[in-house]
Amino acid sequence: MDRITLSGLRVRGFHGVLPHEREGGQWFTVDLTLGLDTRPAAATDDLAKTVDYGMVAQEITAVVAGEPVDLLETLAQRIADRCLAFTPVREAEVTLHKPQAPITVPFDDVTITIKRSRA
Repeated sequence: MDRITLSGLRVRGFHGVLPHEREGGQWFTVDLTLGLDTRPAAATDDLAKTVDYGMVAQEITAVVAGEPVDLLETLAQRIADRCLAFTPVREAEVTLHKPQAPITVPFDDVTITIKRSRA
């Protein structure tokens, strides 16, 4: 399976269990790796036979900026589900970063990585 990767997609969202996370929001970063067969697109040089990663980026941005959830796990699943809704995509690996997580000790980042595929 071939892979298309989008790295460092930054989106402001209002996710978290604490009230200040919902009120003030924070930046999230998303890395995506999409698994698909790119041979049909390569053979014909036709965008319609692959996934339009610009459109994927727009839709993932809408998910992260959209309806708030408590857990990173829930948000990562929603992102993966949206990626898999694109017909050529057979697998989606999502890494969701929350660098401003409410942790009381010094840290660089909190991430969750999930990998989902079509049934």
